[in-house]
This record gives sequence, C-alpha cells and structure tokens, in this order.
Amino acid sequence: MPTNFAYKVRDKQGKVLEGTLEAENVSLVADKLRQMGYVPMSIDAQRDSKFQAEIKIPGLSNRVKLKDVAVFSRQFATMINAGLSLLRSLTILADQTENKELARVCGVVRSDVEKGSSLSAAMAKHPKVFSRLYISMIRAGEVSGALDDTLMRLADTIEAQVELQRRVKSAMTYPMVVGVLVLLILTAMILFIVPMFETMYASLGGELPLPTRMLINVSNVVRKMWFLVVGVEIGAIIGFKKWINTEKGRGAWDAIKLKMPVFGGLVHKTAVARFSRTLGSLIQSGVPILESLEIVADTSGNEVMGKAVRECQTAVKQGESLGVPLGRYDVFPAMVVQMIVVGEETGALDDMLARIADFYDAEVAATVEALTSLIEPLLIVFMGCSVGGMVIALYMPMFNIIKLIQ
Repeated sequence: MPTNFAYKVRDKQGKVLEGTLEAENVSLVADKLRQMGYVPMSIDAQRDSKFQAEIKIPGLSNRVKLKDVAVFSRQFATMINAGLSLLRSLTILADQTENKELARVCGVVRSDVEKGSSLSAAMAKHPKVFSRLYISMIRAGEVSGALDDTLMRLADTIEAQVELQRRVKSAMTYPMVVGVLVLLILTAMILFIVPMFETMYASLGGELPLPTRMLINVSNVVRKMWFLVVGVEIGAIIGFKKWINTEKGRGAWDAIKLKMPVFGGLVHKTAVARFSRTLGSLIQSGVPILESLEIVADTSGNEVMGKAVRECQTAVKQGESLGVPLGRYDVFPAMVVQMIVVGEETGALDDMLARIADFYDAEVAATVEALTSLIEPLLIVFMGCSVGGMVIALYMPMFNIIKLIQ
C-alpha cells in the first residue's frame, strides 16, 4: 500500500527543499529523488489523520526484543559477507525487518551513514535498540575491518542471552502461575465462603476456636475495607519498584536473589554465564580490556557482580592481572577464577571465557530441569497447606458442634 513520505533534500545549488512523495517504501522515494537530481537529507513516513488515534500500549508499541536484534545482526552479517555495501544492506533490512520500530531505526541509521556518520556512531543514537555492548563491538569491528565477523559474533552472543533468559523464565513461570491460582482461591473463599460460615456459627452461639476467629476477622477486614487492602498492596508494589530502582536498593535486592534457598543457585549461574560470554565476546572483537570490564559491569544484570567487576577494573588499571582481583570475591567461583588465570597465561582468555560460558549455560539448563522436578511437589504441598488450612479452620467448630448448640 503506497505511503506518503515527507522528504528534505538539497539541490545542485545547495538549497534545501522540502516536500512529499507517495511510494511503497523509503528506498523508492530516495531513488526517485536522486533521479530528480536531489541529494536526500531525510525521508519520513506520514500517516493519514484517520490513523493518528491508533491504540498504543505503553512500553510495548515501540519495543525491540533481543531476538529481533539477533536476527537483524545475522542478516546484516550475511549481506556484508556477500559483498553488499553498507547502505544497500541497511536499505534491505529496513524494508524486510518485521519489527516496525527496528525497521524505522534501520532507516534512520542508513540516513545517518549516508550523510557520512560511522555505523557505530549512527547506532549509538538509539540506545534503546542497540546496547553499549553492541555499539562497542561494532566500533571494534569497524576498526579491525571484520564487521561481518563481529556482527555474527554479536548474533551468537545475543541468541545465547535470549536462550538463557528463556530457561530462567521457564523455571519461574510455573511457580508464579500456581501462586496466582492459590491467591485467587483464597480470595474467593475469604469473600464468599467464610461469610456463610460466620452467619451459621453466629446462630449457634458459643466461643469459636482461635483459627476460626482469626479467619473470620480477616474476612471482615477484606470485605469491609477492601479499598484499604488494595491501596496498601499497590503502594507496596510501587514502593518496592522505586526501592530496587535506587542504587542501594538494587544492590540489596540482587544480593538477596543470590542467597535465595531455591532460586539463588540459578541466579548465580546465570550471572556468571552472562559475565563470561559478554567479556569473551568483547575481548574477541578487539575491545580493550578496561573498556570491556566497564561494559560488563554495566550489563552484568546483577549489581553485586557489577560492583565486583568495577573494583576488579580498578585493580587491572593499577597493573594487576584480571584473575587475581576476581579471586577476592565470592561471586566468582574458584573454577572460573582459575580458568581465567590460565587463559591469561596462555594468551587465550577469550576462548577460555567462551568455555566458561558454555559450561554455565549447560549448568543453568540442568538446574532448570532439576528445579522443575523439585518445585512441582513443593507447590502442591504449598497449595494443599494454604487451602487445606483455611478449610480446617472453617470446619474446626464442627468437631465441637454439640457444645456450640444452646
């Protein structure tokens, strides 16, 4: 379907002109403008006014997933390796990328490159799409002249991160679903079942057991002051989110996650795998070690590990090897430290970090499988205790029904 494009061009005399053209895509508009003797400066799609009120979901409408960036990187690498020019590759990607926001960003990056900007500088203008890790590796690829290899390495790194996140989410999904289900059941019982028993016991008279009285009081509070209960819950959620967004709160929460009895090991292994793969990819791409450590600290996903990496960076600046300061922190397992030391001694640090990342990826997969087997019976017990405890509290007076009747 043809779309209206607003363009800004420069003519042969250097004068800037503006106007609109109707075409299928941006590349056709650019080709037509060049045939007219103009040099395109910017081309932007215009929407009809009847579509201006399109519904957008905050945080999702312009979201670019890691998986989309990985596919983009692999396609980009294939085109560059096949001999296509940078501009032509970006044009093709802008036309065929399914994610609309990523396609728009590709078009803007292409326009900036056409104006003389480097690819890394053009991508750096879009931090929500291309991370600092991505930009640094692209910059290193431009300097070394191996952009296609760097893009392929980026695709591999991002795909490994996506797979790691998928495994962690799969371990967390089942407990969350069961937890929500238990909460809904308990809420329904408190709102509808408990009041029925309260009316029946009131007609019998006598003193009710303590668990029954507590349950009835909770039901009365929830039914009569539900707005206060909801307000407290919402306030607690908002307060918690604000707390973990602070530096102190984020560090404390990440430390708690590492020490969780069931999921702490999974969180730790995931952080180590991410640290190793990211640092290995940066070093292999030619990014200097100090800059690599700074990037890894910011992208580690765990503030405890990030703080340790920053302190290790300071030690490396002072002349120490990487393995020595890493060994001072419990967040880095002894095996990881020793393998990094060997990697430094043999000059194959990037390869050793890749081996560590592969090992911990496998460990995460095994841990997720073990947790799935362990969590299922634990959740069944939790559900039974929660719902069963409430049922027992409701029926306890029945065991003493003769004494209650007057």
